[in-house]
Amino acid sequence: MAAPRPGPGDAVVDVRRVGLCGTDQEFFSGTMAYLHNGRASCPLRPGHEWVGVVREVGAGVDAALVGARVTGDTMLACGRCDRCADGRSHVCRALVEVGISMGFAGALAERLLVPAISLLRLPDAVDDSAGALVEPGGNAWRAAAAAHAGPGRRVLVWGSGTIGLLAAAFASAAGADVHLVGRRAARLELARQFGVSTTWAPNDVPVAAFQAVIDATDDEGVPAAALRSVEPGGRVVYIGLAGTPSRIDTRDLALGDVTAVGLLGGSPGLVHAIERYANGTVDPHPIVGATVGLEAVPDVLAGALRGSTAPKVHVDPRLGTEAR
Repeated sequence: MAAPRPGPGDAVVDVRRVGLCGTDQEFFSGTMAYLHNGRASCPLRPGHEWVGVVREVGAGVDAALVGARVTGDTMLACGRCDRCADGRSHVCRALVEVGISMGFAGALAERLLVPAISLLRLPDAVDDSAGALVEPGGNAWRAAAAAHAGPGRRVLVWGSGTIGLLAAAFASAAGADVHLVGRRAARLELARQFGVSTTWAPNDVPVAAFQAVIDATDDEGVPAAALRSVEPGGRVVYIGLAGTPSRIDTRDLALGDVTAVGLLGGSPGLVHAIERYANGTVDPHPIVGATVGLEAVPDVLAGALRGSTAPKVHVDPRLGTEAR
């Protein structure tokens, strides 16, 4: 591909690190829902969890931004519709997602072109590894906030992937008693580093025992299981997406006076993730199991590193095929 050039309001970023995500794997396998509902089509360049250094800016952008180390919002909004005006730009009527929808090329490349307004500067305390975890961190912070995680709250997280572990970390940092459900012993052990007090096998989760439950899985059976494990008057947060339709009985919601919250995107949580990474409240580094070069991406998406204890693989475009 030709090297990108910035138009008015744009910035070109030299990518230093980009995280591979479940969404990228779904695009690679062809199961991603957007490929079937028209929001995305091939050819497509994924990559929406990234960090880099601004190389060049277009007209109307402060030249002082050149050289800044940044990450960026995945959700590009129009800034004009009623949802944007109401502070809900992450569900903008004309939403475009970097590396995900409407043909907008993502960060799995040496350089990335994005609107300068979407960029967030990173403090020195947030290194490249943590910087590429800001986007999933924003999602995870939103999940913990939606669960009203805090002192005296018992919060159950389903899922030991990146979002599940980070949601557990943010909930624990807020003072909650955090439990986690997972299948892999190594991941459950890793969860202890993120403040989890108790872990459960899926079949052992107690019924109606938690004031809030977060579903961060891709398992179509978990939404109903999450609803069974929340106390009456509690909250269930759905941030995971299954490859096939998942079903819950809304009678259980109504008769239990349960609040169900669905979350899309990390935009409202990005600043909070950066702040907590910078002050050490949450340390995201154990999430990353390997860092590879661009040439290794197809193998990773095909499952080459699926057995890694840590869930996240990062890509550094400056590296060769070797992992480190």
